[in-house]
Amino acid sequence: MNFSYWENKHLVKVSEFTIIGSGITGLSTAIFLKKKYPDSNIRVLERGMTPWGASTKNAGFACFGSISEILSDIDHVGLDQTIELVEKRWKGLLTLRELLGDQNIGLLNFGGYELFTSEQKHIETRCLESLEQLNSELQHIFKDQVFSIATNSFGFKQLSSLVVNKFESQIDTGLMMFNLIHLAKELGVEINFGCEVLDYQKKNDQIQIQLAGGMTLETKQLLICTNGFAKQDFGFDVKPARAQVLITKPIQDLKIKGTFHLEEGYYYFRNIDDRILFGGGRNLDFEGETTTEMETTEKIMSQLNTYLKTVILPNTPYEIDYSWAGIMGVGQEKAPIIKQVEEQVYCGLRLGGMGVAIGTLVGKELADLVKR
Repeated sequence: MNFSYWENKHLVKVSEFTIIGSGITGLSTAIFLKKKYPDSNIRVLERGMTPWGASTKNAGFACFGSISEILSDIDHVGLDQTIELVEKRWKGLLTLRELLGDQNIGLLNFGGYELFTSEQKHIETRCLESLEQLNSELQHIFKDQVFSIATNSFGFKQLSSLVVNKFESQIDTGLMMFNLIHLAKELGVEINFGCEVLDYQKKNDQIQIQLAGGMTLETKQLLICTNGFAKQDFGFDVKPARAQVLITKPIQDLKIKGTFHLEEGYYYFRNIDDRILFGGGRNLDFEGETTTEMETTEKIMSQLNTYLKTVILPNTPYEIDYSWAGIMGVGQEKAPIIKQVEEQVYCGLRLGGMGVAIGTLVGKELADLVKR
C-alpha cells in the first residue's frame, strides 16, 4: 500500500526520531527528547488503540519494592545492586511526579503494606529479622526509617503480621497515561495509534520501518520501547511476563486504604473508587505466564478469588466487576536495558514489573543517550 501525495507531504514525512511503544517509557522518552531538541520532529508508533503492554493495565502502585521483594532481590543480585535499584526506582517516581505533578497522576499516600499469613512463616521471620538492617541500608536514600511493624486495622484474616512502608503510594494509572499523552502532544510529539511495527531495516542514511498493512515509514533514528513485546518483535533478551488483574464492584463502607503485597510481591491489591483491585499469581505458573497473550486464566483468577474470600474480604460480600491482563518485561538481570543497539537504533527495555517507578527515568536516560 502506498501513501498519497498529500499524506507524504504533510502526514508521514521522514521523522528525526521515531519511538516504538507509547507506554510510560516511550512517551517519557519522547517528552524528554522534545525538551532536549525543541525543533525536532518526533513520532511515536503504537500498535494498539491505547498504550499496549502494561502501562494502562498495571495496578497503579507507586512503589519500589516490598520488604520481601527487596530481600529476594538481594539474594539474586547482591546488596549493593539492590540498594542501587531501590534508589533508581525512588528517583524514577520523583521524576514522574516532577514531570506531571501529583494531581495529574492521582497520587495518594496511604502507605504500602506487606501481609504475612501463617503459611509464609519462613518469609515473615526473615523479613522481621532483617527490618532494622534494611532500614539502615536505605537511610541515605530516604533520610528516615522506611519499614516498621503495623497493626491489622483492616479486618484481614489468617494474618500473622503486617509490615508498613510509609513512602509507598498509589496512583491512577489511566490519569497518568492520559496526561503523559496530553503533555507529549502539547509539546508537538506526533502519536500514531494502530501502527503495528513488523520490522525495520537501514537504507542509506535512513531507517525504514515496516508496518502491518504493507506501509513503510522512514526515520533518521529509531528508539525501541516495547518492553514485554521486545523479544517477540525484535529478539531482545527480555521475557514477557503476564500480570492478571481483577476489580470488584464498589463496596459499601470499604475500610481498606493503601497498597498491599503478599508472597514476595507476587500478589498485590489496593483500594480504588471504593473497590478492591487485586492482581498477581504469576508464581502459580511461571511457564504459562511467560506469554504475550493478553487473556486471563481460570487458574489464576480462581486463586485471586480465594484470597479475596479468605484473607482480604472475609466478612464482606463482593462481586467481580471485570478483569484483564497486561504484559511486563522481565529478565535474569534486574536493571533495565538502556543502550545503543546499533548505529541509529536505541532501546529502553526490561522494567521488571516496576514500570510506574522507573519508566519515566528510563525514558529520561534514553533521551540523554541519544544524540543528533
